[in-house]
Amino acid sequence: MADSVLLLRRGPSRSTWLRVRKARPQLILSRRPRRRLWTLRWSGRRRLRRRLLQAHAAGGDWPKAADPDPGPAPGPEPEPAASASGPQKLPGLSVRQLGPGRALLLLPAEQTFTFSGICRLTCLYGQVEVFGYIISQGQPAQDIFSTYTHAYLTINAIHYSMPEKSEKEIRKEARILLRSHLNLEDRCWSMKNFSPLCSIVMLERLKTSTVNFLTSYPGLSYIFTQEVTTFQINAEYLALRSVGIRKERRKKALNLSESALAALEELVSVSSEEADGCPVILVCGDQDVGKSTFNRYLINQLLNSIPCIDYLECDLGQTEFTPPGCISLLNVTEPVLGPPFTHQRTPQKMVYYGKPSCENNCENYIEIIKYVFSSYKRECPLIVNTMGWVADEGLLLLMDLIRLLSPTHVVQLHSSQSKYMASLTPDYVDDMDGLYTKSKSKVRNRGYELPEFADNLEFADEDKESPVLFTGHKLLSVYSEFSFRKTSRNRESHNRIFRELAVLGYLGQLLPAVPKSLSPLHGLTPYQVPFNAVALRIAHADVAPTHVLYAVNASWVGLCKILDDVRGYTKGPILLAQTPICDCLGFGICRGIDMEKRLYHILTPVPPEELRTVNCLLVGAISIPQCIFKSQRGPEGTIPYVTTDYNFKLPGASEKIGAREFNDTQEGKLYRRPRFYRKK
Repeated sequence: MADSVLLLRRGPSRSTWLRVRKARPQLILSRRPRRRLWTLRWSGRRRLRRRLLQAHAAGGDWPKAADPDPGPAPGPEPEPAASASGPQKLPGLSVRQLGPGRALLLLPAEQTFTFSGICRLTCLYGQVEVFGYIISQGQPAQDIFSTYTHAYLTINAIHYSMPEKSEKEIRKEARILLRSHLNLEDRCWSMKNFSPLCSIVMLERLKTSTVNFLTSYPGLSYIFTQEVTTFQINAEYLALRSVGIRKERRKKALNLSESALAALEELVSVSSEEADGCPVILVCGDQDVGKSTFNRYLINQLLNSIPCIDYLECDLGQTEFTPPGCISLLNVTEPVLGPPFTHQRTPQKMVYYGKPSCENNCENYIEIIKYVFSSYKRECPLIVNTMGWVADEGLLLLMDLIRLLSPTHVVQLHSSQSKYMASLTPDYVDDMDGLYTKSKSKVRNRGYELPEFADNLEFADEDKESPVLFTGHKLLSVYSEFSFRKTSRNRESHNRIFRELAVLGYLGQLLPAVPKSLSPLHGLTPYQVPFNAVALRIAHADVAPTHVLYAVNASWVGLCKILDDVRGYTKGPILLAQTPICDCLGFGICRGIDMEKRLYHILTPVPPEELRTVNCLLVGAISIPQCIFKSQRGPEGTIPYVTTDYNFKLPGASEKIGAREFNDTQEGKLYRRPRFYRKK
């Protein structure tokens, strides 16, 4: 207080007027007092500044100037609406710390709680909704990831069916359910703050091997927790901090538009009706319009009513359940409550394309989608995620996908920041030529029904008589109101970071489960693979046979299974002339190559029983994140696989041909493939 008095005695500083101007929207200063502000004396300015600071600290509004002609006396003013900026602005919301890393949250009906961080949520009583998924009492705990890289998640207390019981019976039932989770003191506190239709949630600190692995690298811990200076340190703040989360404003949470909610409601209704079969839902739109977010929300909403959903990933750059550069089909049975790098899963069918984009080889991209889509059994609804490339040839390629997959519903997302895209109505798709297919009118005029490209579009014997090329679909136009953190300037860097996080999330499966100690990657024992047991192929560039091993060493490799028998070769390495379309069972890191024993050293989380069938290693343009090379814990001296002696004249080593995703230099060191063979 003495410092503030001394500051005022020096005269009005510029910071005083800046505080007044910044407080103007919150305090609702009228124009008349603002005009008088500069005519006040020193004592008046001091009193005004003190009142402004007190009103701002209390969260109230500054009273407007009195009107000389007030008119009729108004009635009693309603109480101001509660703000979500502080814990005391939400009447009925209660938080209590249960112990180290545990907290109890009481949410009245239709109350929300937006937070950042990660935690494990258990619904003890009532029902809550997180990212579209309903968690009821008695269900298993769910891991929730509200990260800084995406919109914050919100816990919504929803209405649940309540039989005709008295309040005393309801309290007795809640007390019995809480007995196995809370002690007597915590139960008494819960019953004191309990109200009918109230949901009780227990939050616990979340520690998994993937989280520990990601946070072990410098600069990545901010993804889960943001250290922000706050002046509202109270019991609620400390309780949430012990769990590892922090309360956020509601405006930072996910915001769904009315058109998005209407589309979700219709898709859930159609998927739940057995009479309509299994719908195929294709989601498309420009870059950064919220396709992935819409898909996650749709998956969670569908899992509330049906046991599983099939998901076809056609976006090479921003994959949902696998590392980047893949086209995959997998069956989803658990909710998706976080960004892609927190839920890496094993698909039932996957092909490694090897690049984050297909602009240079669209035909191979289509062939891979046909191969993966052939495994779809049509036993549950299918969600198809597409790329954000919808301009020029990308739009024509999207027409081919619609004709190939024959979706029943096409969800087209657009926003105020996205480029113009024509509405993909059935008539528009029929009249437009694709990149490899022709429009319906041209097909009729030429007198044949299916072009050469669509010879293999029928995948089941019972469907051979029915054409699948020009079946109609229902278009659902959705206006996206998601918050955008990407711009045209930082989009590429953001996408590269997300791809690296997906790779790190996949590598986190290598580590033992918590509570075992975290081991660095160089401390894990690799698999030894003989040269003559697997074939090699560089998928993203043409590399001379004498330099293939240079490209494979210290690279991200796809562990694939081809039909050809590669056994019988005595020495190796075995090189493939073309990139095969084959099943990919997983990924790994070629940690080193032993030229004396002719062995590859591979680190991978793929189980040994599946590794026995791997007979091909594919290397693409997806790189190992730089932090794995630069931030290895343990070894001293020269960092492995980091060298300044790099020859750009090697075939495939230049930035124009087969360049990797990063070409950064730091301290004179170039983080690229080395010029030496790394032994075990």
